[in-house]
Amino acid sequence: MFSTKNFLFQLFLMLVFCPTLSAADPPEPRMWDVKSAIAFALQNNPDSQIATQRLAEAAAMLSKAQVAKYPQLALSSSYTWTNNPLYSFGNIVNQGAITPTTDFNDPGRNDNLKVTADLSYRFYDGGRKGFYQQAAGYGIEASAQQRQAVLHQLGFEVFRSFERISETQSVYLARQSALEALNSSVAVARARFDAGELLKIDLLNLEVQQSQAEENLIQAEQDLELAKRIFAHLLGLKNQPIHIIATPELPPAPPHGFEPKQRPERQSLSAAIQAAEAQLEAAKGLRRPSVDGFGSYQIDRGFKLDGGSHSWLAGARIDFKLFDGYNSRAEIALEQARLERLRAEERKLELTIDLEVSRAELALSQARQRLLVTDKIVEQARESVELSRARFREGVILASDLIDSETRLTEAEVRQAVARSALRLAAADLRRAAGFALY
Repeated sequence: MFSTKNFLFQLFLMLVFCPTLSAADPPEPRMWDVKSAIAFALQNNPDSQIATQRLAEAAAMLSKAQVAKYPQLALSSSYTWTNNPLYSFGNIVNQGAITPTTDFNDPGRNDNLKVTADLSYRFYDGGRKGFYQQAAGYGIEASAQQRQAVLHQLGFEVFRSFERISETQSVYLARQSALEALNSSVAVARARFDAGELLKIDLLNLEVQQSQAEENLIQAEQDLELAKRIFAHLLGLKNQPIHIIATPELPPAPPHGFEPKQRPERQSLSAAIQAAEAQLEAAKGLRRPSVDGFGSYQIDRGFKLDGGSHSWLAGARIDFKLFDGYNSRAEIALEQARLERLRAEERKLELTIDLEVSRAELALSQARQRLLVTDKIVEQARESVELSRARFREGVILASDLIDSETRLTEAEVRQAVARSALRLAAADLRRAAGFALY
């Protein structure tokens, strides 16, 4: 069974010795690598903090459920002054101040200071107490696994955002390189046009292509800035310059023979089902009797009659509801419905996880093949464009041929950047789908 003592100790260490960083006081501008970015987000992102506090709430619910196993002790005190015959005579009796001259019908006016200590304990409640504690313990485990699921997903989102910056940077550089190449080609074309070696239409075509390259560069710059802002948002930062250190290695592959059942979402739902089963058994306990023990100690003191005494009372009580207006039946039906719903969700989640793993494996295989193809295309396009530029300078080919060659190279480099990012994302997604943190 779930060890609540060990878990509560670990939760205490996590909350006390691992304080979250303040989003209002971000660190100095730095170069982010993907591992440090994920580690920072797991502390500073609000989703991580919310999940941690939900876990603390679950621990508090367990503490609340454990209250029932302890006795209840209460201390009360009151001071009264009365001339009511019933209460006044009761005060005289409690204070041990009866005399032969006491008039039972008109005992007069007197006061009483009463101090009472009450002790009560429920020896048996139909088993509900133990089942409620079990449900709360499984609730902690469910919250802990749900928090882990949030951290895994958050880590993957940070990784994806990081890769988006790396991809858009590569696209920006490709667009910038294309513009620089076109600028050189336009300069050559103008010189040839001035020398009467090039038609006006060819020069205009190159200038149009140059303008389109400038527009593509502006769009790439905007995409890069948006990617950086999304990345900063995931890290819980505001107005923070973002600079990354791209790394070529892939996230580690999941261990061989992994079981998708170890996904935190799956384990969380399993714990929730166990909690629901305990809640159902607790609801069945409403049909059983309850046994309570009680005791009290009372001190009475009167100042007008100068009397005082003390007394005690102890006993036991059994309660059994012969008819509760179908309340217990309704509670049992409610908990049974909740349990069946969770079991249905478990079956659905198992199918979803299997599909996610299969899809991630296929995506990874496809990304590997796609990158091999794009690498080959880029190599061929670069060789082709070098030949085209040289032949254009010599006046052997038309401007349209050079434009086609430049366009093919730029698009090939963009596809290569996308393919590299897709391969890393596919590897990260497979690890997430398998239920493992990225690093």
